[in-house]
Amino acid sequence: MSRIAILTPAPNDPSYAGRWRAVFDRLAPSLRDAGLEPAPTPWTEHEQDAAGLAGFDLVLPLIAWGYHRDHGRWLAACETWRAAGVPVANPAGVLIWNSDKRYLGRLAEAGAPIVPTVYAEGVTQDHIEAAFADFSAETLIVKPAVSGGAYRTTRLRRGETLTETPHGTAMIQPYLKRLETEGELSLLFFGGRFSHAIRKVPAAGDFRSQPDFGGHVTSITPPDEAMAVAQQVLSIVGEDLLYARIDLVPGPDGSPVLIEAELIEPDFYLGFDPERGAGFARAVVERVGR
Repeated sequence: MSRIAILTPAPNDPSYAGRWRAVFDRLAPSLRDAGLEPAPTPWTEHEQDAAGLAGFDLVLPLIAWGYHRDHGRWLAACETWRAAGVPVANPAGVLIWNSDKRYLGRLAEAGAPIVPTVYAEGVTQDHIEAAFADFSAETLIVKPAVSGGAYRTTRLRRGETLTETPHGTAMIQPYLKRLETEGELSLLFFGGRFSHAIRKVPAAGDFRSQPDFGGHVTSITPPDEAMAVAQQVLSIVGEDLLYARIDLVPGPDGSPVLIEAELIEPDFYLGFDPERGAGFARAVVERVGR
């Protein structure tokens, strides 16, 4: 039986202690049904030495929560795994570049449609005022380039002052009001094959679509235009991906634009997967069998 490591949060991080096990328990049954033996292990225990991962046939960073709050340590761990040849999927190189959302700029340069974005080091109110003018916007979104789960993400209206300053590089974007009613579309791919899609609509008065903030999730058949954008993004990425979640939002003209290509620890929304994770398990089996 092939052994699969699933990386989990640091044991001493209280913010995730009561939550990650439920996610593991949703992932594990389909893997076991496919003849795999999944085992949880904290990613922080393998930062400097990959020996503890040597006995696994594949390492999946699917619950490596908290890396955005300890980014330097995450980068060091990924370099350790890459140097040791750990069979991690997605590949360690992907886990490095995908952890900093400045990758969106590089995808845009290659032709991917993204939310208009400016980046600012040590963001100040002057940066904010300049973005209001440049975007001709009445409302902005400000968030760290290294983040997860709407961490330190702020919505600012004209005349308001930024009070929660993102650490490091900040991303400043025009607020896309269509998100309130049309929501965010997430397309899941396993082994390069489309699996399923969901739509997340924020709670009334909020702009964050995550269920943690009251976002409403439904299953959806993605429109052809959204599927085409997702396929375009994956083609531009050009990596050997085991899994990917491509998150799209309606742009200024209503056309889908990329808000994130989540290639590290995406929620698969398996409750909305018609196969309940069996497609993902098959992709894992295929990867192990290479």
